Amino acid sequence: MVLLHGFTQTMESWRLVADDLASDHRVVVVDAPGHGGSSPVRADLWDAARLVGEVGGRAVYVGYSMGGRIALRLALDRPDLVEGLVLIGATAGIDNAEDRAARRRADRSLADHIESVGVDVFLEEWLAQPLFAGLPENPTERAARSTNQPTGLAASLRDAGTGTMDPPWWNDLKSIEAPVTTMAGELDRKFTTLARRLAAAVPDGEVRVVQSAGHAVGLHDPAAVAAAVRDLRRRITIGGGGGRRPDRSADQADTARPRANRLPKIT
Repeated sequence: MVLLHGFTQTMESWRLVADDLASDHRVVVVDAPGHGGSSPVRADLWDAARLVGEVGGRAVYVGYSMGGRIALRLALDRPDLVEGLVLIGATAGIDNAEDRAARRRADRSLADHIESVGVDVFLEEWLAQPLFAGLPENPTERAARSTNQPTGLAASLRDAGTGTMDPPWWNDLKSIEAPVTTMAGELDRKFTTLARRLAAAVPDGEVRVVQSAGHAVGLHDPAAVAAAVRDLRRRITIGGGGGRRPDRSADQADTARPRANRLPKIT
């Protein structure tokens, strides 16, 4: 399993999900370009997908929001590496060209703002959005976000924001043969609609709407995400998805730990 976090997060944001899954699966967590230990890395969605694929190899990829965009791009570019996808709060892009351009302008403006006010002030603003209302207190995860650098977050917005999916990828989704589970919190109506659209656009898609959760489903209900990943793995097994890596046995699982990765700079 390879877990890909969202914008302003770090690999620490996956801690509860990763520790759960590590009891019976090999788990890799990655700091995305511009974030955490990969803060110096500059990459658009295409390069980010390539870097993540080099680290994760053939696996089930679980992506939240920005991480979902990266995982989706990897499935389109390197289907041989993707056994299955879990996409949380994700999209295949903005349909209207003018809306895409407006989103790019807004993200460039927001990137300038981050570089002006700094990470701590920006995080207070970012997490105060209704999108993240009701998030459980998690001081460790919040402290890890504060280690991000303004230049890294700003570059991520400019290079890998939703507006950079131009043209959008909706028409390409029919080529994804791997099983896909899409997820959204029931309180996040926009991404619940997008989750249903994504699942309908791929040949083998399922939708899970998590009760009482908002956009950041992995923080609202980590057990629901872990359960969805395990169910996807069972779908792969039943469907004969080749190349499955054997799960750890019970005695091995007691000492299992998620493996952390920082991405190399692009040269």
